[in-house]
Amino acid sequence: MQWSSSLSGLFPMVIALVAGAVVPFQAASNAALGRALGHPLWATLSSLAVSVLVIVPLMVLLRVPAPALGAAAQGPAWWWLGGVAGVVYITAALVLTPKLGAASFIVSVIAGQMLASLLIDHYGLMGLTPKPAGAWRIVGILLILVGMVVVQMSRSPAAHASGPAPSGGWR
Repeated sequence: MQWSSSLSGLFPMVIALVAGAVVPFQAASNAALGRALGHPLWATLSSLAVSVLVIVPLMVLLRVPAPALGAAAQGPAWWWLGGVAGVVYITAALVLTPKLGAASFIVSVIAGQMLASLLIDHYGLMGLTPKPAGAWRIVGILLILVGMVVVQMSRSPAAHASGPAPSGGWR
């Protein structure tokens, strides 16, 4: 019995793993698009527009009902922060990935996500049930931060300097 319940949790983890694996590709493709378009904000807008072009037909295909905008408008303001966070992340990714490299950027993002997640869990922010930040969770976060530093230290200045320079004056 316990084996099957362990496996049922495996599928969502695999999906999350795949979703995480596409993030460096998103960052690199958006960075290249930003250079081609001449400014990172054009790439951010383009990325979000492509997201709309992908999601709308999917919603039609799945016959997703109309949103309850009235109920959402009456909720807390932080419900709407996802769009702002998306702009911040996409723009940071396309500006910083060429400078840091995909691995250094993503490990920094993961460290930031883990720190923020630990605080959200500990205090039960944003409607989540509190999950105290015990010693092992804090040790895990510290290990991630050490990993971030190690990845950053391993960057070769010579290899970084010889990479292609982005155009458009926003380097």
